[in-house]
Amino acid sequence: MADRDLSLAAHLRAERPSFSFEFFPPKDDEGEEVLWNTISELEPLDPTFVSVTYGAGGTSQERTVRITSRIAEQTSMRAIGHLTLVGQSKGEIESVLKQYASAGIDHVLALRGDPKGGPRAPWEPHPDGMTYAIDLVELAGDLGGFCVGVAAFPEGHPDAASIQADAEVLVAKARAGAEYAITQLFFRSSDYFDLVDRVRALDCDIPIIPGIMPILNFAQVARMAELSGAELPREVLDQVEPIADDKVAVRAKGIELATQLCRDLLAGGAPGLHFITLNRSKATREIFEALRGEGRIEAQRRRPH
Repeated sequence: MADRDLSLAAHLRAERPSFSFEFFPPKDDEGEEVLWNTISELEPLDPTFVSVTYGAGGTSQERTVRITSRIAEQTSMRAIGHLTLVGQSKGEIESVLKQYASAGIDHVLALRGDPKGGPRAPWEPHPDGMTYAIDLVELAGDLGGFCVGVAAFPEGHPDAASIQADAEVLVAKARAGAEYAITQLFFRSSDYFDLVDRVRALDCDIPIIPGIMPILNFAQVARMAELSGAELPREVLDQVEPIADDKVAVRAKGIELATQLCRDLLAGGAPGLHFITLNRSKATREIFEALRGEGRIEAQRRRPH
């Protein structure tokens, strides 16, 4: 199984490629049952780690912490706790970090998070809170005991002055103590590699894990891309738009495109793949099995002797 004695940062530098899964907190008990079925179906693949996001605008914090803690306590998988600044005081954020620590979770993903009005709404900090993800990186570092990750944006954060300025922000977070980064969804490998090049040119070697979301529902992914600032490239649209009304065809094309993106990323030296699952396992397993069949990733990892 994946060696949980190593920090993720050490793992990313020692072994290639990693693979991991991202879940979101369900809104109700029925959704939670679906999530746990998905977790049970993906656990045998022995991912390097899994993570659970916060809901939009920082909602679902309690459910996120509870589910992440249960994964850590009841499965063999390394769980990474998401943490945002939205609508929380510094003291409340410290409390969540301590909850994670008490559940044995020593890896967190430190994010500013989207404003409650949505990703494009103006940022409004909590009066007793913090404003930037780098503040959260430093807080987790001050508390100690955490391997801290951050978000990265291949096409630049929507609030960034430029893609170069955005890369400089990522490097600043690394110098403040962040040890790995996971990207927002994207659809062109060149966008990922250009980001890596910008960061390396700033003399920073933080591992940057690409986030992968296959197009299974065209309208849903188009909306998520719009909100996150990612572009659906013309070369992708040319293949998906003609079949947009055929759900089965869109799904098949989406898996084909995502699998090829993964091939290109691994061939170019990406340290792993982070699958945004939308709490369903079938498409992720299809992509995973295709890559494993080609010898690009391995399902099982052995502890070093």
